[in-house]
Amino acid sequence: MGNVQGNVIEVTGVETLGKGKYRVSFSDGTTCLLYRGEMRTYGIEEGKDLGSDSYSRLMTETLGKRAKKRAMYLLEQMDRTEKQLREKLLSNEYPQICIDDAVEYVKRFHYLDDYRYACNYIRYGGAKLSRQMVRQKLMQKGVDRKVIEAALEEEYSSEELPMIQALLEKRHFVPGQCDDKEFRRIFQYLLRRGFQSSEILKAMKCENCTISSGDY
Repeated sequence: MGNVQGNVIEVTGVETLGKGKYRVSFSDGTTCLLYRGEMRTYGIEEGKDLGSDSYSRLMTETLGKRAKKRAMYLLEQMDRTEKQLREKLLSNEYPQICIDDAVEYVKRFHYLDDYRYACNYIRYGGAKLSRQMVRQKLMQKGVDRKVIEAALEEEYSSEELPMIQALLEKRHFVPGQCDDKEFRRIFQYLLRRGFQSSEILKAMKCENCTISSGDY
């Protein structure tokens, strides 16, 4: 971290990126991307100090507004979780304070809603996945566990057997008409989707089989 002296922050680095864009580093550890006109407006040069008022205006007005517009654009392109949006804005090199403000802005107007995202994911993508797999996938996307459980309660069918049967039908599985290798291959396929072995065997009409996830 750099040093902040009084009411000024030092510009510790300026890197030219081309097409009138620069990566600027400040003594508080913040980095951001600025355009040539913005560099002139704020008088930003490597080794120079920037007053706290100008620095605040840069973060809240110039970069803050840009981050909000970027967040809106990203959510218009596709629905995202808060974690996904934050990661995308971070990859665009917005300062953390601008990311926080942008996220709060889009949440305030319900453009960003992890509960809605989870419900839609379950409603439109969960038909081929077990409850446990849906839970795992949503957690990987950064959705809070309590939000996931609420969405599962709202949207997920409590019966997994019909789901397994539908998947078996799509794979043209007919009980008693496949060899052991094919049986195990389909069994593995369903296990990877998080279904319980007992439910899989029931759907495959092989409740008394000794095959289990431990075989793999």
